[in-house]
Amino acid sequence: MKFKTPYMSLYLLKIYVLGALSTIGNIVLAQKNIIISDSLTANSEKLNVKMGTQSFGKIWRFRFGEYKVVSSKLGWTTTSAKSNLLNTKTESKSTEKFSFILTNKTNDSANVNASNNIDIKVLKDLEIISGVFWGNKESWEENRNFSAFIAINQDTSETWTLLMNTVAGGNTQDKYSVVLTNGERKIFVIAATSNKNGDDSRSFPAQGYEFVENGLSLCAVQYYGGGALGMNKNIVWILNSLNEKMKLVLAAAATALLQIKVTSMTS
Repeated sequence: MKFKTPYMSLYLLKIYVLGALSTIGNIVLAQKNIIISDSLTANSEKLNVKMGTQSFGKIWRFRFGEYKVVSSKLGWTTTSAKSNLLNTKTESKSTEKFSFILTNKTNDSANVNASNNIDIKVLKDLEIISGVFWGNKESWEENRNFSAFIAINQDTSETWTLLMNTVAGGNTQDKYSVVLTNGERKIFVIAATSNKNGDDSRSFPAQGYEFVENGLSLCAVQYYGGGALGMNKNIVWILNSLNEKMKLVLAAAATALLQIKVTSMTS
């Protein structure tokens, strides 16, 4: 019988460690971020997001660059459901509200109050006898409406509102619209992905949003990095030339989007 010497065991351990490091390295190299405008990439700092922990009744403790969530409140999710007598039409609604305060390095604060509403409608055929149905084919539609109201330093004379509406359904084309506005200015929030040009072969590419006003990219947020490690690859970019107040508004809007997107992916 042959026994492995300590030197042989050490050699095998080194081979194992090197192999593991190589695998991790390949995964890291495979990571791709969302594709944003060249001007934003060149004139902003890539701010990696730290999520911290999510305590009971609180949102995630997001922190990136000089911005951090210092307090928050997460309300209960309320749900309701109803159907007709024959159970061929059902509708369920759920609402979740949350609020948080985001600060910057000069101790300015953004107070954010948000509400996420989901309405799902389902139409079903009526089964007359076993295996025999009457009516249209089964269909469903999901309508999500999200709103977040942002006030800087509790100044309600100028409130920014982030509005998101998404519609998905088996018989309808998916639609979405997102805008950030103060009533005068309108900043469109456009979906962004790492597979914009078809060069990300991963089954699940990175996902995020880019904030654009009059053709100028002001901010971007990546809420999912794609692939197996996507949940730990959240990033925010904010245009350097903006004033501190506008940067804080955009950082607060990005944080609100991170909260609803990360929560939906982990729930």
